[in-house]
Amino acid sequence: MTPALKVYWRPGCSSCVKVKEFLNQQGVEFESIDVAARPDAMDDLLAFGVKTVPVVARGGEFVFAQALEDVSRFIGRDFHAERLAPDELVKRWLRILTAAQRHVLQVPAAKLSERAVQSRDRSIRDLAYHVYQVPDAFLQAVENGVENLTAVYNAPPPREVVSAEHIQEYGKSVAARIEKWWTALADKSCRQTVNTYYGARPLHELLERCTWHSAQHARQMIAVLERLGVKPQAPLTGADYAGLPMPKGLWE
Repeated sequence: MTPALKVYWRPGCSSCVKVKEFLNQQGVEFESIDVAARPDAMDDLLAFGVKTVPVVARGGEFVFAQALEDVSRFIGRDFHAERLAPDELVKRWLRILTAAQRHVLQVPAAKLSERAVQSRDRSIRDLAYHVYQVPDAFLQAVENGVENLTAVYNAPPPREVVSAEHIQEYGKSVAARIEKWWTALADKSCRQTVNTYYGARPLHELLERCTWHSAQHARQMIAVLERLGVKPQAPLTGADYAGLPMPKGLWE
């Protein structure tokens, strides 16, 4: 018999939500393994030499689930993506990063240390900071050759980052770096290749992925504000998300 497909994931992880939705849409059965609820499941991943999620595995084989193209090949399905143009992706990304700066300032100071969602040990502060770690990791990959993006965007915020204003300043600096990078980029077709821990990726694909990754967490921050009874100022809308391959689910 063919070994059962397994998906290792954790709540709040944008790519985790997306790959589970994709497999369900494809009608592919899988065992859902939440490593936050089952820490022992990380032993399975360590046996593969993997320390991050999402991962799709079958028997002794696995694939990083950061790119649905890779997952599709792993399960023997076709995959086709129609992406927004690179310049439009950059415009959307900057709009999303600006909105997230507004929204973090709306979080009551006393609430920053609370969990963003009960099913995951990630504070509101860490989630708000993570919105900008994604573009920071992107820039380190495309400019400095840093392949392990997760080492950048999963790192805890520095100890001195204790207020919403600190997070906003980080967000402003990262957004300015994205704008500077794009202005200086000679070949804006984005057909270039970028090396990552899950393989060599077309720059266009990585740009899209990081844009919607930030958008998903910015969307989560809006949900956090609403849960706290705070009305988000100029929230992102469907028009801001249109064309981005974001998951429908928010946390799981």
